[in-house]
This record gives sequence, structure tokens and C-alpha cells, in this order.
Amino acid sequence: MRRGGTSRAWAGARAGAIASALVAVWAVAGCGTADSGHAREAGPSASPSPRVTSDEDLCTEIVGHWSREVLDGRGYGDYQSMGLSGGQYDILREVVDSARAARRQGQADIGQLIDREARGGCVAWYRSGGPGEGPWQ
Repeated sequence: MRRGGTSRAWAGARAGAIASALVAVWAVAGCGTADSGHAREAGPSASPSPRVTSDEDLCTEIVGHWSREVLDGRGYGDYQSMGLSGGQYDILREVVDSARAARRQGQADIGQLIDREARGGCVAWYRSGGPGEGPWQ
């Protein structure tokens, strides 16, 4: 037997094992073929891209939520503890005033009124520039 012959054979077997392991890892990770990413995207576990929420939508959601809480007597009364700016709190007060008046008149679906008024107030507020120069405006 030649000197070093066993070492070369062992090194070749080791290199083959490493290459096989890498191929297996790539296949499991989805890197094995060019279209493997497409197959994953088409599957039921694919999640949609995140949606960016506009300033108006975010304002409408938070003002609508807290308007319902205040109308039902569960509001905190302090705009900062609600996470509202001063402008959003002004919209909330207008929405709650309208909802209370509608409730006194026996209007059935106050929720739609709150959503509509909050949306209108927030869209108008951001159309005119949104938050002012101060941190809570």
C-alpha cells in the first residue's frame, strides 16, 4: 500500500459527504431549484405583503374606537392616555357630540354615524396638513 493512499480516499469520501449535506440543506431551504421560491409563494402558507395604513385610516380607526368608548362611558377623558393628538381629540369630541344627539333622536345605527363622522373629520384634518407644529396638536 502506498503511503497517503488512505488519506486521499478518506478526504474524497469526506468531501463527497459534505457536498451531499450541502445539497440536502439547500433542498430543504428551498434553494435547490430556480422555481422553488415560486412553489412556496403559491402554497397556502404564503403570507400576503404587509399593507401600509394611511394616516387618515389610522386616525379614523383610533378616533372611532375611542368615540365608542367615550359614548359608552368607558373613555378616559384624557387625550394623551388614549394615544390621541390634540387634533384627533377635537375630532373625537365632535363625533361623540353628533353620536349623542343622534342617540337622543332615536337613530338606530350609531356605529355607522361614528365611522362616517370619524372618517370625514380625519380626512379633512389631514387634507389641511394634519398634526401641527407641537407634539400634541
